[in-house]
Amino acid sequence: GVYSGTPWKRRNYNQGVVGLHEEISDFYEYMSPRPEEEKMRMEVVNRIESVIKELWPSADVQIFGSFKTGLYLPTSDIDLVVFGKWENLPLWTLEEALRKHKVADEDSVKVLDKATVPIIKLTDSFTEVKVDISFNVQNGVRAADLIKDFTKKYPVLPYLVLVLKQFLLQRDLNEVFTGGIGSYSLFLMAVSFLQLHPREDACIPNTNYGVLLIEFFELYGRHFNYLKTGIRIKDGGSYVAKDEVQKNMLDGYRPSMLYIEDPLQPGNDVGRSSYGAMQV
Repeated sequence: GVYSGTPWKRRNYNQGVVGLHEEISDFYEYMSPRPEEEKMRMEVVNRIESVIKELWPSADVQIFGSFKTGLYLPTSDIDLVVFGKWENLPLWTLEEALRKHKVADEDSVKVLDKATVPIIKLTDSFTEVKVDISFNVQNGVRAADLIKDFTKKYPVLPYLVLVLKQFLLQRDLNEVFTGGIGSYSLFLMAVSFLQLHPREDACIPNTNYGVLLIEFFELYGRHFNYLKTGIRIKDGGSYVAKDEVQKNMLDGYRPSMLYIEDPLQPGNDVGRSSYGAMQV
């Protein structure tokens, strides 16, 4: 049809922020997960889980990340973590089993054993959905719970976050390991924006998403002093002076350009790997 490049567009939008609000609502409706999408992704998880359980019957497989929180785009990958007792992380054992059972596309299985968090990456052969599997890492599951809590508190968050995710995705700025801004950082930036945004209507469901989106871009794109200021979420949210922060850093790093204090691990800087933040 007329709107072929923007398949969510079902109507003519009003001028200005009202139209932007309408389009964000339609985009969210169009992009947010359908029950059959959920079901399809669960089947991917079950296929992988059965391979894991065959190897280690007592292992515990948990979902975290955007599939757990519901804030995923059709292109988002599935994040799994496997809990169990191993001397050494069994990355290669599982990799071999996944190949043998033909769960994944033959060429897609990659073991990143040098990463800070070693993972197996694969693409499900049936659905082409991408999956990341890590081992014995607690904080992903805790982060997913934190995200769900904030989403209850600020109903506008999913709308803001999905649009921003798509915005970064279209510009190839969404992969942390290429210096982009990861989902957790993006989410915390959005939470901080709402926390420190002195607006009565931030908690009302019918807020204008267009206004919020523009103000989000104004804050982080124009006014924010990245050199001096860091973002803190806990205790209702605040900004912190970077030179103060330095004293408590876990690893002796200086705060990165985009400093976001991890509410789950105060000495951890979530924004650290986003070295391309200034391009963003």
